[in-house]
Amino acid sequence: QVQLVESGGGLVQAGGSVRLSCVTSGRTLSTYAMAWFRQAPGKEREFVADISWSGGRTYYTDSVKGRFIISRDNAKNTVYLQMNSLKPEDTAVYYCALSNTYPLRSTYGAAYWGKGTLVTVSS
Repeated sequence: QVQLVESGGGLVQAGGSVRLSCVTSGRTLSTYAMAWFRQAPGKEREFVADISWSGGRTYYTDSVKGRFIISRDNAKNTVYLQMNSLKPEDTAVYYCALSNTYPLRSTYGAAYWGKGTLVTVSS
C-alpha cells in the first residue's frame, strides 16, 4: 500500500513563504510523477504543479508561476512545494498526489493521494 503524508502547512501572513513536504512510502513503481493540488473552502480541487520522476520537467498553473517551486528528492522519497509571495487566495488544503505517468494535472490521473495540509494566508 502506498502512503503519502504531507507536512509544513500553517498560518502565514501575506507576502510570506512556506515549504510543504510530501513523503511517499510503500510499494510504487520505480519511477513516478508527483503533483500538488489544492482545495479552497467551497471550491473544487485544482492543480497547482507537477514534476517528472527525474525532476527535469515541471509545470505550474498560471496563478502560481513565478511564486511557487516544486522539487523532489528521490533518495528521500520526498516532493516539496516552496511557496513564496503568498496571497490570501492561496489559502487552501494542499494535497500531494502520485501517478505512474507524467504529466499529472488532473485529479483523475492520480493513483494515490495524501490527506492534505492546510495553508492559511492572512491579509
